[in-house]
Amino acid sequence: MKKTFYSNGKLFIAGEYLVLDGADAFALPTKFGQDLVIEELENNQIEWKSYDQDKHLWFEETISFDEVVKSTDPQIDTVKSTLINILHAAYALNPKFIESSKGYKVSTHLSFPKNWGLGTSSTLINNIAQWTETNAFTLLKNSFGGSGYDIACAQNNTPVLYRIKDNFVKQVEFNPDFKEHIHFVYLNKKQNSKSAIFSYNNHKNSHLADRVAENNKITSAILHAKTLNEFASAVQKHEIHLSKVLEMQTIKEAVFPDFNGVIKSLGAWGGDFVMVVSKENPKEYFTKKGYSTILTYSEMIL
Repeated sequence: MKKTFYSNGKLFIAGEYLVLDGADAFALPTKFGQDLVIEELENNQIEWKSYDQDKHLWFEETISFDEVVKSTDPQIDTVKSTLINILHAAYALNPKFIESSKGYKVSTHLSFPKNWGLGTSSTLINNIAQWTETNAFTLLKNSFGGSGYDIACAQNNTPVLYRIKDNFVKQVEFNPDFKEHIHFVYLNKKQNSKSAIFSYNNHKNSHLADRVAENNKITSAILHAKTLNEFASAVQKHEIHLSKVLEMQTIKEAVFPDFNGVIKSLGAWGGDFVMVVSKENPKEYFTKKGYSTILTYSEMIL
């Protein structure tokens, strides 16, 4: 019998980095995501195929049940070893999906380019958690790592407020009248979230509690803004605040200093998507700069 599981992609709107130390995170699930299709086999192995948004096969591997049970050397950083480590973590949480089966045929299908940074890994982990009947937050922690906000987006069809303590998730309302003034622009490169987290951890200091409190205040202002000006002001404050925490230039200062509007990094700074808030349509500006992937709020957000 065929089973299909699906998870939403994500965009980290506010609270990035500091979420790891207890700050509020505000995130939006996207219309893009990934599914996972399971069929039974009889060969004590997993025949795995992964397809991109154009239905092109980008990864194919056969994994024995023994490899899942024993795992692999965590120092080997390949797609196969990463997948086996996730499956092994799921096995450690619930061995039944291996012990009660004779084999699987698995396929995954992205609805977005895998270099967009919308959650190729988090949607996979949440789908595997559904399949293996394990807790997705625990599976993430035991395999890939991260705050867990992306799992909250994978599981919910509404905006979410997330805290890492006890994996607190609250569905919130965010459907602003000014959403036609919000765009998302891809920066033509994928950012490595693991290296970004490592860099952040090296910048922590004794003012962490104050920085978390300031983040929560600004995040609340972003979430509850009633007008475009209020929203833009809060977003800009967030960028300035985190710029001081990370000791980095904002993306606008570094790349788009002449843009008439507010630009905010989303998630790990330096890559993936940015959120653009402007009264005028920003497509011409970014297209001339060489950034052709520009989505409206309605095109991107679930």
